[in-house]
Amino acid sequence: MNARAIDPVVSAVTERIRERSRDSRAAYLERIAAAGRELRERGPARGRLACANLAHGFAAAGPEEKGDLRGTAKPGVAIVTSYNDMLSAHQPYETYPPELKRAVRAAGGVAQVAGGVPAMCDGITQGRAGMELSLYSRDVIAMATAIALSHDMFDASLLLGVCDKIVPGLFIGALHFGHLPAIFVPAGPMTSGLPNKVKARTRQEFAEGKITRLEMLDAEAKSYHSPGTCTFYGTANSNQLLVEVMGLHLPGATFVNPHTELRHALTEAAARRAVEITPHGDEYTPLGEVVDEKAIVNAAVALLASGGSTNHTLHLVAMAAAAGITLTWDDLADLSKAVPLLTRMYPNGQADVNHFQAAGGMAVFIGGLLDAGLLHDDVLTVAGRGLDLYRSAPALKEGTLVWEEHPGNSGDLDVLRPVGEPFSPDGGIHMLDGNLGRAVSKVSAVKPEHLVIEAPARVFDDQLDLLRAFEAGELDGEDFVAVVRYQGPSANGMPELHKLTPPLAVLLDRGQKVAIVTDGRMSGASGKVPAAIHLSPEAARGGPIALVRDGDVIRLDSTAGTLSVLADLSGRTPDGAPLTDAQWAGTGRELFHAFRRTVGPAERGASVFGGSGDGGRG
Repeated sequence: MNARAIDPVVSAVTERIRERSRDSRAAYLERIAAAGRELRERGPARGRLACANLAHGFAAAGPEEKGDLRGTAKPGVAIVTSYNDMLSAHQPYETYPPELKRAVRAAGGVAQVAGGVPAMCDGITQGRAGMELSLYSRDVIAMATAIALSHDMFDASLLLGVCDKIVPGLFIGALHFGHLPAIFVPAGPMTSGLPNKVKARTRQEFAEGKITRLEMLDAEAKSYHSPGTCTFYGTANSNQLLVEVMGLHLPGATFVNPHTELRHALTEAAARRAVEITPHGDEYTPLGEVVDEKAIVNAAVALLASGGSTNHTLHLVAMAAAAGITLTWDDLADLSKAVPLLTRMYPNGQADVNHFQAAGGMAVFIGGLLDAGLLHDDVLTVAGRGLDLYRSAPALKEGTLVWEEHPGNSGDLDVLRPVGEPFSPDGGIHMLDGNLGRAVSKVSAVKPEHLVIEAPARVFDDQLDLLRAFEAGELDGEDFVAVVRYQGPSANGMPELHKLTPPLAVLLDRGQKVAIVTDGRMSGASGKVPAAIHLSPEAARGGPIALVRDGDVIRLDSTAGTLSVLADLSGRTPDGAPLTDAQWAGTGRELFHAFRRTVGPAERGASVFGGSGDGGRG
């Protein structure tokens, strides 16, 4: 089946990104092309190392691998892993290195674990000091990936990562070695546990004091119960979906559960494919050419069509920049108007990613968007040329992995719909502009009657102060917009404020009109409370949010795309301040003072790479 002519909005956005990025993209491609030519002309990378360098590189290898690594007949494949056994999403990676090594060897290559990257869990650190290191960890992971690949031993890489900052970090780091092919190897979601509707209701009951901590813990343990990714459609699963749409997973690999025969077969197939697409084969597929302007637009379309995580309004911008491509919030805003919402997964509905997979999953999702002309088909992928390859779904036939073209129909219209019958005509993520700056609003989980709110501000400089006010009953019975500031990238690392969702949802359910405006994040699991997040400029960089006072009327109109304070802010000076370096300490935060000084604004990806600092504070 052939894709239709590309949608005019998608085409126009792609073209303006290409024009805007012309010089930086050309410089990037020139750099990786030179490195790629050297690989193709001179054989495996390790062949250029001096004898002492190379001896260090294989000293710990077994006898067979040592023989392979001494010579230059076999391409070298790097394994970069985020394995740890505390986090459910990454625990399955424990067994991947030997499995991948065997498969690479069988395909004619030799693999080594080149390095590990940190993998922290936002679910554990929510509302804690550690959350203030979460966004920074993305750039640490990018640097750790670069360190792993810097040994010049490798001709391709297998990247093992799943969750929030881990995949974007691996992606950014690997793009700085964009002449090397790279395949992301997913671990898959855990099986479904406690229904999402029950989980959300239980959290609100706990916030109201209706159930005990033991009862709450029991419910959470039934939700997060086994190895694999958390099943709600937050940032982790958004990562996985976007990576497949960009052609960096094997087709259909994204949402296959861990420790199944199909999962093992796909893992082995990824290893074999990594060997096939090295510079020394007939299908050289450098990462930097896979990730082009069309792939980035495809990722943005998929994010919007799936109701994905707002965190990717930061991550996609930073990921694109690593490939010399400039993506802006305006691009996302224009695409959102043209891209319909095709899925309902929690927090946008009650289903989880296993239900999405059962309804047809990625093959149906990608196929529908291709047929509507909303995705570019003429792209390079790790599976070959053309995204049309991703209409196929993997299966085992008598123990052999095959890909079968899916008929294209959703098996559950409550979870996954065709483009002609969407859940919503737009993509569910709106950009807001006004005299407070620019912000992001995820509207796909918000009821229509809550999309516009005009109410007095209640200003907080710390999320804990809002929680204390709720517990003390100080927020009962009044309409308000919670303004939570000094939560931006340079203030304290831009933590997720998802811990505020349950209490604000309680007030919303009581009939109060409530919303939140913040220069922080709300996470991929943000739900039904109307929110303007990632506000830029942030309070710590002189943003108008620092001038807002209690009682100032805020108007948040997610339908019109506006965010304004209906008060005269002229003549005011900032009220409050970010923590000083001396105050911002503990839980390792003092190690990241340099990040606070150099991190860029949310609109540019909140990255320390190319960010503009303020010279420090405190």
